[in-house]
Order: sequence, then C-alpha cells, then structure tokens
Amino acid sequence: MPALALDIGTYTIKAISGKPGKSVVVDKAVESFNTTGIVVPTDEPQTEKLVEAVGNLISDHKLPNTDVRLSLPESIVSTKIINMPRLSDAELSSAIGWQAEQYIPIPPEELTLEYKVLYRPPKNVPNEQMRVLLVGTRKTLVEKFIMTFNYLGIEPTLLETQILSVVRSLQFENTDPTTLIVHMGANTTILAVVHQGELAFVFNHMSGSQTLTKSLQASIGLDADQAEQYKRQYGLDETQFQGKVQTALLPAVKVLTDAMQKATRFFVNQNPTASIQRVLLSGGGVQLPNFVPHITNTLGAEVLVASPFAASTGNIPEANHAAMTVCMGLLNREL
Repeated sequence: MPALALDIGTYTIKAISGKPGKSVVVDKAVESFNTTGIVVPTDEPQTEKLVEAVGNLISDHKLPNTDVRLSLPESIVSTKIINMPRLSDAELSSAIGWQAEQYIPIPPEELTLEYKVLYRPPKNVPNEQMRVLLVGTRKTLVEKFIMTFNYLGIEPTLLETQILSVVRSLQFENTDPTTLIVHMGANTTILAVVHQGELAFVFNHMSGSQTLTKSLQASIGLDADQAEQYKRQYGLDETQFQGKVQTALLPAVKVLTDAMQKATRFFVNQNPTASIQRVLLSGGGVQLPNFVPHITNTLGAEVLVASPFAASTGNIPEANHAAMTVCMGLLNREL
C-alpha cells in the first residue's frame, strides 16, 4: 500500500508518495506554495484555509490518502536530550513525567510527551548514565493540527518532529563522522549534532530562508517576490548583479553561521574528546548559489548538501532534493 508523507511549511507544502521502507520506491514528489502561510491553525477560519490548501494538493496530484505521515513543525515542539541514571523501561516510565517538568517548558496538564532511549549502558558499567530523547508539545496544538486532516477524512498513521525525520532520511551509521545538521526552513533553522550515529543535541534557531529574503527586500528595495527571485538566482555569488545581492544577504547569513558556531562550541564543551568533522545542509534554503563554499570557509569544515533520495528508486525528482529530507525520513520509517 502506498504511503503519503507531508511536510507543511509556512512557505511551501512538500509531499511524497510511494512505497515506504529503508529504500523508498518513489511514486510522486511534489511541492506547492502554501498560500495560507499557516502551519498549525489556531481558529476555524485558519483551519478551513489549510484544509482547502492540503485538500487541493492531494486531489490535484492524485495523491493517496491512506497511510498519511505528518511532520510536526519544530517551532511548536520542545526537544531535549537528557542524561539519567540507568533505569529499566518500567522505572523510566514512572520517572519520565518528573524529568519532563524539569526540561520541557509546558505545564504537565497541557503536555503531550514522547520519549525514546537513545543509549542505555550495560549493567556492568554502574556509573555511566543513559541518554533519553524527550519531545514535548501542547496537546491543543497537536489536536488542531490533526483536525485539519480529519476534515479531509484522513486519520494520520504517523506524527513526528522534523529533526527525527531528517536524521532518519540521512541514514547515519555508527562509524560516520560527527556531523552538524543544519535544516533550514522558511522561518526557523534546526541545528542538531549526530555523534556515533546517535542524535546528541538539538537546538531551534528562529531564523530561516525568509529572513534572507526580508534582508534583501530592506537593503535593495525589492518587493517580496522580486527579493525571493534574486535570492534564488544570485545568492552569495559576488560576480552577479555587481555583488549587491551577496552584500545584502551576508548580515542575515552571518546570523545563521554564528548560530552554527555556537552549536558547535556547545557540543564540544559537553563532549571534550569529540569534534564536529562535517556539516550537512538540509532544507530548500541551503541551495542558494555559493552558500556551500561560504559555509565551508566560515566554519572550516567539510560541508555537504543532503541527498535523501540516495537509497531510493522510482520517480526521483530532478532537483530540489535537499527540500525533501523531512518527507523522505517519514517514508523511511518502518511502522
């Protein structure tokens, strides 16, 4: 049975249908503008707009409405990785609520919490701690998000945060070098470190590709559509448009690279024997001209762009692969 993965962003809606598994067989991959600008509706009029936008995408492209997998926008999620004394599953289940109160800034009565043991030390290593991933969000937001799809007659089979999907789509191995993932969305950028094949650190930076567009608008005096077009066409290429676009974008890009360096320092401070050996860029916004060499020069590390279709077959799209990592990660998950 084909599955459908949806990644709803404020700027675009990405969708991929196909046979799920570690090696996805892609049927269709589509992307359309989110004319509503809404990700999680807060009232009935917003819900109706988003229902129409998603419904039109599914019907226009004849996408399946069974086994629908959704990503929760990272902006409404609190993700933490905590260290705890070694506990059994039963002991952890009893203790996790109290732990969440310490780390997730949402009142317990409003909290929807998921957790996953990333590492549990052997019993013969008594002083080593276990690592647990906590993912929390407000119940009301999840309910409103799911309700959008219920109106379309869809009961989602999977709902998870973007970073978990991104990490899965990149199919890390234990032997892979320690990697800083930079997933750039329209309004937020997720920074995460994968160390020895395991998610070790997650941080949400409230700046994204639309921040670059707005910087270009303000500096050169373009409207939003023109600024978006110039950004995509010229990017950080100093030889284009007399270098004016590059000059206008650099302050906003510096905000992002400063956040990358801050995330790197934080991880290294927590793990003094480790170092970030490469940077992996994900999301549509990282495909700007000359963006990769600029990040390479700034961070002094190997920089790669995500290839989420590397292990897949079928109707692979010709371009814009980095924008599809969330959808591919959702399809990579075996239920």
